[in-house]
Amino acid sequence: MDEPFYAAYLVHTGLDHPMREAVIASQPDDWRDVVAGLLGPVPGDKAVCYQKHMTHHMLPAFGREWLAQVRNAFLIRDPAAVLASYVRKRGEVTLADIGIVQQRELFEQEADRLGRAPAVVEGADVLADPGRVLARLCEALGIAYTDSMLRWPAGRRDSDGVWAPAWYDAVERSTGFDAPAARETVALTPDLQRIADAARPHYEALVRHKLG
Repeated sequence: MDEPFYAAYLVHTGLDHPMREAVIASQPDDWRDVVAGLLGPVPGDKAVCYQKHMTHHMLPAFGREWLAQVRNAFLIRDPAAVLASYVRKRGEVTLADIGIVQQRELFEQEADRLGRAPAVVEGADVLADPGRVLARLCEALGIAYTDSMLRWPAGRRDSDGVWAPAWYDAVERSTGFDAPAARETVALTPDLQRIADAARPHYEALVRHKLG
């Protein structure tokens, strides 16, 4: 399930995103209806149903109790890298747009419920050693790992959101995990650097719990 709260987020905030009307038309725009779908029967009677969420879509006004009924994992990335990537697609960005504050809130909610930290993976670690990191993630979630997780056919998928043409061009060309780019300093404008600085404490609170 690809970003199921996207339409509800756009309607609630009134924000203008690429393909806004198509996104709204493609999904329920009431968060309660979204949650009902997320907790309903798994499509195709599959053993595992993966929900990919953008945490900034999961607004504080939307209910969160349902998260206790699913297994949760958190994918993190350095805020400077997130911002450098984001502005290639949208010219304007705020701290709220990258979801790191909300991600920390959701992480802490789940940690309080479990009495321990839920699974956290760093994007750069996945690229550096996908087999090892995904095996650790699967173990944490109680899912069987298989090497077939490391490869996929190029092209669009039926599960992709209607916004795929605006956001997923690189993903559609891929057939596996690319090697990580060499570490380098990401150059940001002063405005973006201020956002990165505000995001960093939240990122660092999560990175302490990442799977090794």
